[in-house]
Amino acid sequence: MLVTDDALLAGRDLVGLCAAAARGGITSVELRLKHAAPRDLLACARDLIAALSIPVLVNDRLDVALAAGAAGVHLGSDDLPVELARRVAPRGFIIGASVADAVEAGRGMGADYWGVGPWRASDTKPAAGPPLGEDGFRGIARLAGAIPCLAIGGVRPEDVALVRECGGAGVAVASGILGDQDVEGAARRYAIG
Repeated sequence: MLVTDDALLAGRDLVGLCAAAARGGITSVELRLKHAAPRDLLACARDLIAALSIPVLVNDRLDVALAAGAAGVHLGSDDLPVELARRVAPRGFIIGASVADAVEAGRGMGADYWGVGPWRASDTKPAAGPPLGEDGFRGIARLAGAIPCLAIGGVRPEDVALVRECGGAGVAVASGILGDQDVEGAARRYAIG
């Protein structure tokens, strides 16, 4: 999963970068633009949905995700609870939840997937908490049961195989892809990792 970030985009073409990452092998996009006004976020979501053949999810904003016709939403620990989002979301709508510990795991029950992290210290979310590493991720993946877990936070291409060994379904990446001049090539390194 590619996770967008305001600072990493820095005025570059959002749709073009996400399309390049899709050519490189990403299988979904989480539209995370923390500084965008809701109207601008909605426009960006609609543009991505029109341009990409992979699922687009919107970070934090269930209302924007629904209005845009997105495939889903990713909810953080301070967002609308998963069970409330599930009540208003249409059938087949994807709901992801951020999980960093056992308390957040409890709140994430009922989500379609968990974004588990940070795997290691993250430049795009410096306040995300202490890195979980292999052991912490493995413990949360056990709590997840059948809920797929994506490692997020400072994940490198060489971590992908280890994440899978720890019970992860994949990875969610921002700077490792968008911070590279060759976005397609960077995405490919994660896809084959």
